[in-house]
Amino acid sequence: MALSRFDAPHPPSLSSSHSSLLYAAPNLALIPPFANARFSPLRMLHSYSLSDCSPRPRLMSVRSSVLTERMPQLSEVGSSFDFDQYMYRKALAVNKALESAVPLRYPGKIHESMRYSLLAGGKRVRPALCIAACELVGGSEELAMPAACAVEMVHTMSLIHDDLPCMDNDDFRRGKPTNHVKFGEDTAVLAGDALLCLAFEHVATAAKNASPEQIVRVIAELGRSTGSKGLVAGQIVDIESEGDTCVDLEKIEYIHVHKTAVLLECAVVSGAILGGASEDEIERMRSYARNVGLLFQVVDDILDVTKTSEELGKTAGKDLLSDKATYPKLMGLEQSKQFARQLLQKAKEQLLPFDQEKVAPLLRLADYIAYRQN
Repeated sequence: MALSRFDAPHPPSLSSSHSSLLYAAPNLALIPPFANARFSPLRMLHSYSLSDCSPRPRLMSVRSSVLTERMPQLSEVGSSFDFDQYMYRKALAVNKALESAVPLRYPGKIHESMRYSLLAGGKRVRPALCIAACELVGGSEELAMPAACAVEMVHTMSLIHDDLPCMDNDDFRRGKPTNHVKFGEDTAVLAGDALLCLAFEHVATAAKNASPEQIVRVIAELGRSTGSKGLVAGQIVDIESEGDTCVDLEKIEYIHVHKTAVLLECAVVSGAILGGASEDEIERMRSYARNVGLLFQVVDDILDVTKTSEELGKTAGKDLLSDKATYPKLMGLEQSKQFARQLLQKAKEQLLPFDQEKVAPLLRLADYIAYRQN
């Protein structure tokens, strides 16, 4: 089976989107650790209070680039780092590992359905974050790969289930029919369930060179990030909030910290654990990942109203049509961009104590998440 769009004679350019970059806002208040649901990075933007549940203005869809200002780097150290080549190599390695982890076997239909979504391409950002975190503290790609694959399995499960008619009801994902359109709702539900179970099994059985303590800790991190304290919590609050005119920034933050940021956090923290990071290093990388994870969602919301379905590879403007609360809808497009800049800055500040050559992949991954155009 093909290894996705990265399986090409030349690596695809991830830097083509750099024509519209974020810039770092100066003198920002430090973001505290995301210790619990009470934490709010939105306290940096004190002027956005919608507690009176007043009607929100509807956001007009503007088809333009996400942001137009170029952001100077915090440090020029590691500026020779070839991000395109790095992502190309990591994506090839991850795709190969995922292909091996889910071979075609009996019953054929369920494994075909699992592989259809798992091997459908995508940017492999979460596995790359996991591997980069592990390598930063002295680990290796091989050591991180089981956890990297497990996080991607959970992520794929969430996409399959999120696309179902009872959830977001989407027929289009990564330029292809969604899993339930291709295989039926019953098979799609089971394929997602199977990938979730396989994620835990894969960490437990494939992490050969990690200690039992490290494996147990990664499994616990994966469970916390996936269940009712993580991804599921964000998803249920998101469903309950649809069409609710009283949704404020605190609630939307809760949704996306749990629905989106938590899995990126799991990827980075799992890689750090397997690489043998200290507790201080783990917490710094956790904070980095949570800022990056929330940044991912803010940019996603911006793209939803500034790009076409063809550019995104999925249905554009769907949140607007379903009356979902998004950052551009609550804050406006320009203030959403400002918030994204602040999150990017805070994420990078967490990495300042690390060797700036070794930390280059995580710095560039944060840039890529901010700069992406789909």
